[in-house]
Amino acid sequence: MTNTATQNNLDATRCFGTGSPIYEAYHDDEWGVPIHDDRHLFELLILEGAQAGLSWETILKRRTTYRTAFDNFDIETVANYGSQKIETLLQDEGIIRNRLKVNAAVKNAKAALEIQEEFGSLDAYFWSFVNGAPLQPDFPSMNDVPAGETPEAVAMSKDLKKRGMTFVGPTITYAFMQSGGMTNDHQTTCPRHKLIKEMSAT
Repeated sequence: MTNTATQNNLDATRCFGTGSPIYEAYHDDEWGVPIHDDRHLFELLILEGAQAGLSWETILKRRTTYRTAFDNFDIETVANYGSQKIETLLQDEGIIRNRLKVNAAVKNAKAALEIQEEFGSLDAYFWSFVNGAPLQPDFPSMNDVPAGETPEAVAMSKDLKKRGMTFVGPTITYAFMQSGGMTNDHQTTCPRHKLIKEMSAT
């Protein structure tokens, strides 16, 4: 459990989220932590796509209902959703009821299955864009963090689109890389920067 001194330091230097309990918790416990589980990676990719045009906090508040609506993001299950299931999802007030985004989840699940077949796992595929290890930039401020036009994010976006995925532009793939720990973008004044770097080295 975080002690008071550490918490006060984190509150003063947190990259984002201070003032919103759900956003603070996401920053403090999840953002930047390397993820290697296929189901979790697929969930992040779909949620990042769902976020397009919205705030990440909006998605976080709906994450539990998203997991219920999308069968905990089981890739094979989502890939086999038919028109009736899609229409049911579009009536679910617990998710973003955008037909293009819902259809993208199904389409992207089908592509994810093909990636698993080709590479053995989504883990192996996605982490290949960073040569298997998290990028470790040292950004003094969140203002220094790129918006998505990084070589790795662009390459991932292009390849995913080639494989038939949608809602995977460079901005989305870069946010996915950040949330999945493929790049440690915590600003250097944030205590999480060092912790994530140490975690990635083990």
